[in-house]
Amino acid sequence: MEWLNYHHLQYFWLVAREGGIQPAAKLLGLAHPTISGQIKQLEQSLDQQLFDRSGRRLRLTEVGKLVYRYAEDIFTTGKELQRALEGDIAGKLPRLVVGVTEAMPKLVVRAMLEPALAMDRPVQLAIEEDRQDRLLAELALHNLDIVLSDVPVPSDVGVKAFSHLLGECGVVFLAVEETAAKYREGFPGSLSGAPWLAPTSVSNMRRELDQWFEDIGAKPSVVAEFADSALLKVFGGDGFGVFAVPTAIEKRVCEQFGVSVVGHTEAVRARFYAISTERRLRHPAALAITQSARRNLFE
Repeated sequence: MEWLNYHHLQYFWLVAREGGIQPAAKLLGLAHPTISGQIKQLEQSLDQQLFDRSGRRLRLTEVGKLVYRYAEDIFTTGKELQRALEGDIAGKLPRLVVGVTEAMPKLVVRAMLEPALAMDRPVQLAIEEDRQDRLLAELALHNLDIVLSDVPVPSDVGVKAFSHLLGECGVVFLAVEETAAKYREGFPGSLSGAPWLAPTSVSNMRRELDQWFEDIGAKPSVVAEFADSALLKVFGGDGFGVFAVPTAIEKRVCEQFGVSVVGHTEAVRARFYAISTERRLRHPAALAITQSARRNLFE
């Protein structure tokens, strides 16, 4: 093989990514035989079989899996180059498209994204919030550059993605001063019966907090559950109960919502990840986010 036909490689990559020739043909607007013929030409040029064919089903061979991994890197890099050039040619700011999972605390997200807006060469941020599974699907289609999440990529998800740990910290329990003073003495056992503003079970922090309460024998009284972490803090600031946030944003939350510390624990850990299709992040703004989080937010 003297040279690689990247046109054929792209057809192979799309078929493997979409799970078959039919969905790839629909995506490209081409006939089934056209794509099938391109893949056969690629196999002939490589002198390797890339798919095991069983009826209409295609399964990647071991060589096919290897070629797919390289193709994924090649076309991801090509997409990044295209975006960068489009921004330069049109005089537009380069974009960073970020997916944020619903459970991510908004103040943590704000602190993470701030370095991207403070770069010497400005970027335009586009932020989408959704469930992690939907965001990972968009990431696989290269509609997102990174996903910020409080949990890594699940092992059972059929998406090639890498979890980059940004940092971790303990949690702090907060409430308006009158409530905080009542439950501060004897913490954490004092939380039994305390009015509790809880994140929903979709949050990893909720699961860890529930386990910790069970371990220490405390049974707070759940007043309300919140999928939106910002709304939870609003209710906490209005005096409806005790709530917990990562210690990384303790100062900001106390200042913004006028609340005081009830107590801290390191037994519950809040962890945060940047998820990408790349083993090593390359987008300058994504690198600024991860480096700043590790050096400053979670030092």
